[in-house]
Amino acid sequence: MPSDLAAFAIAFLASSGLTPVARSVALKWGIVDHPGPRKVHASPMPLLGGLAIYVTTALVLMLFIQDESRVQMFSIMAAAMLVLLAGTLDDRGLLHHQLKLMVAMPLAAIILLGGDVRSAIFSPTVAEGFSIGLLADYALSFVWVVGITAAFSILDHLDGLCAGAAAVAAGFFLLFAALEGQILVGTLAATVFGGALGFLLWNFNPAKIFLGDAGAMFLGLMMATLGLKLHFEQLPHASAWLVPVLVLLIPIFDTTLVTVSRARRGLVPFSSPGKDHLAHRLVVLGFSHRAAVMTIYAFGTLGGLLALLVYYLPVAGALVLAACIFAAAALAIYLLERVPYERKQQ
Repeated sequence: MPSDLAAFAIAFLASSGLTPVARSVALKWGIVDHPGPRKVHASPMPLLGGLAIYVTTALVLMLFIQDESRVQMFSIMAAAMLVLLAGTLDDRGLLHHQLKLMVAMPLAAIILLGGDVRSAIFSPTVAEGFSIGLLADYALSFVWVVGITAAFSILDHLDGLCAGAAAVAAGFFLLFAALEGQILVGTLAATVFGGALGFLLWNFNPAKIFLGDAGAMFLGLMMATLGLKLHFEQLPHASAWLVPVLVLLIPIFDTTLVTVSRARRGLVPFSSPGKDHLAHRLVVLGFSHRAAVMTIYAFGTLGGLLALLVYYLPVAGALVLAACIFAAAALAIYLLERVPYERKQQ
């Protein structure tokens, strides 16, 4: 739609212009990632990239969101502000990293649920009063928001990886919103799409600024929100849930990989950093940093295309396809576990 194209263009220009400003502020305030044994950069790297994308998103949404959607959009941006603040405090070393997972992300999920941002798999129609289906949707939505936000928070480990993965996913969410005529989802997806691409001008290898944990969590929350807000009029609920899962195939797969790998070694997955992510393993296999990131972009695009295939398949065909994809993912995890990588022991 023309409004989505305008939102994308303005977000791209605003983000590409605000990112160097955020870089200067980060350097002035000392919000930087210092070099270290596990780092690939040799000098302090600014960490306020997420702030530029957040400000861009807020400004563009103020211009394009219609009055009837403003209450819900307020809850989305309030939840985003919470994770942005928590991530910024963590980037400054002022917040224990477990508080992000155990406090900030759950609170953000509750704020979204309070704004009626939830799935509609078990309660597809508006329920009057309490129902088991509605409770199941609230529980599923809570886990989804925390899980996807956390997945993006640990995906930001190579130049351009997290922002690029979010851009690919947002592009597909925009496509599905256009197919379904969902204005709010389309505007939000177009804005995040443009904002992430504008930021990538400064973040792609060699990066001049990082997202920081604040930015990675913000993009994760936006992806989780888009997945919940995307509803399908004709697609059966038995297969509709596959669409956002496949669009977000890369962060889900990467998180599953490190969770399985670290659990096998007796480590707590989100408390034990290490070079055992998908991108790290591709580098060990001989990929350059750029090639590893571009390969992951390609897999993200494949996930989006498979989601598009599910959109047009009957339920039986979609479920068979899903079974094949999940089997392939399990095999990939098994094979990747056999690739040498930096193993942090218990």
